[in-house]
Amino acid sequence: MSGRDKGGEQAARPKRADARRNQKTLLDAAATVFVTSGVEAPVRDIAAEAGVGTATIYRHFPTRADLIVAVYRHQVEACAEAGPALLAAGPTPYAALRQWIDLFVDFLATKHGLAAVLQPDSPGFESLHASFLDRLVPVCAQLLDAAAGSGEIRSDVVAYELMRGVGNLCIGAEDDPRYNPRRLAGVLVAGLRPPVGAQEARGADG
Repeated sequence: MSGRDKGGEQAARPKRADARRNQKTLLDAAATVFVTSGVEAPVRDIAAEAGVGTATIYRHFPTRADLIVAVYRHQVEACAEAGPALLAAGPTPYAALRQWIDLFVDFLATKHGLAAVLQPDSPGFESLHASFLDRLVPVCAQLLDAAAGSGEIRSDVVAYELMRGVGNLCIGAEDDPRYNPRRLAGVLVAGLRPPVGAQEARGADG
């Protein structure tokens, strides 16, 4: 390979990295706006959040459906990566689980809005839903196992059931400003705590 070829390859790599960072900025901004204002929020609001012009948004995502699906996939990956990171950061597995459920609630705000853009019986929607389960159920299970292993929650909680329960608590939240799904999800997760007597007995055994 000539020096010119090597130089071109090295120049291309930073460009690709910059493009990925720029797209991540756009998707993070869109997710923030979608959570607070819904998936029908004006594109100019997303552009303002990202610090770019609306033409930049349309260049990357020609239609609103393109943008919503991209945000959906982006948030799935963010939730998946957040689980192990929260466990590593501490302070306890239960605290990590609580924080992760908050992120999951924010993600669901976008997921529910997706139904307004894609028909639930379309192949694209089914593919997205399958990828959501494949990526996030194991992460939730890891958090639950860690919290159960430390004695902070009961040990018979199934990840899919918990996620479906949280999802049901989020239905319709975007249409009712008096309802806070995060708070109710927090109540649900608090209910996973074992009885006080069981916690004391575990402490005595240890």
